[in-house]
Amino acid sequence: MRANWLAPIAGVVLLVANSCAHLRLGPAAQAAEQRAIRVSSEQATFVLRQLTPGLEHPWGLAFLPDGRMLVSERPGRLRLVAADGTLDPQPLAGVPEVWAQGQGGLLDVAIHPEFATNALVYLSYAAAGADGRAGTHVARAQLRDRALVRLEEIFASNARSTSGVHFGSRLVFADDGTLFVTLGERGERELAQRLDSHAGKIVRIREDGTIPADNPFVGRAGALAEIWSLGHRNVQGAALHPVTRELWIHEHGPQGGDEINIARAGRNYGWPVVTFGREYGTGAPIGEGTAKAGMKPPLWSWVPSIAPSGMTFYRGERFPAWQGDLFVGALRAQALVRLELEGERIVGEERLLAGVIGRIRDVREGPDGFLYLLTDAADGAIWRLEPADGS
Repeated sequence: MRANWLAPIAGVVLLVANSCAHLRLGPAAQAAEQRAIRVSSEQATFVLRQLTPGLEHPWGLAFLPDGRMLVSERPGRLRLVAADGTLDPQPLAGVPEVWAQGQGGLLDVAIHPEFATNALVYLSYAAAGADGRAGTHVARAQLRDRALVRLEEIFASNARSTSGVHFGSRLVFADDGTLFVTLGERGERELAQRLDSHAGKIVRIREDGTIPADNPFVGRAGALAEIWSLGHRNVQGAALHPVTRELWIHEHGPQGGDEINIARAGRNYGWPVVTFGREYGTGAPIGEGTAKAGMKPPLWSWVPSIAPSGMTFYRGERFPAWQGDLFVGALRAQALVRLELEGERIVGEERLLAGVIGRIRDVREGPDGFLYLLTDAADGAIWRLEPADGS
């Protein structure tokens, strides 16, 4: 059943911390306690707590095995955050130089599945050459103390331009150890359908950047062997389904037509031939309509756009009613969107926190079973969703 999107707003209550309780809390916990919001939603009542303020346009979030967090800031800094939300004042050294213009900059951060033994951190970012044309790159390095060392670029998109739009980019490790990298089409729509371009594609590479032999276009003349799927506009959310372990993604549409898809090998997702979106300004249709043989229709779409960014499937124990639900951050809608699933069907939507904390850039489930959000602002923050009963 469709949710009443205004209901969560009515359920927002500011919590006033007890001053005596502050005597028992450290500085970071005290600050978080002062910025807590109680929210009643369809299936859970929770407290939204600000953990870490003072982040400049945070973009991606990854958890280290000891509970600390790595947070990328789009201007080009990688920050280390303690499990209690305390921000290390000194950014990590060794981050590659980024092209921080428009939507470009330091983008996603992920850790290797065997980080505990190899200390590998992966970054996606916009980088420009001497000609000023920028594209999406991926590098890996080892985290040693408070620095990245032995930095190594493992992927560079050939979709390069002076435009500041549509870089993607999310990083997701599959269960077989390969790495999915999502890429935008850099505002050059026609490239999303071309197999000799990385624009508007998802690529699948090994952990060192080499190409898996079972990729769908390996051996095909004129096709880049690293391509996994095509026909995407700008994918800024990706996560593995907790049961099927397939890659689910969402992507931005133009003035409507944001989509959720299951990114399968060799599939064409239609952009810009088919879309539910419209031209900016004029509202004119784009392409050939909303469906075409050989192009996969979306599982879900938003008209008007919510501008989705970041996504995660909830699997934790803190919110039993949410287990198996898909959570999506929204920039334009300034909300956290909860989607209910039945198998591969999305059967319901609820919008949480609409207009409460601003543009939500990323959403992750932490190892503690809480949900963590990043807000995209010059003074952005990490926020955490906790059960209202304190469990």
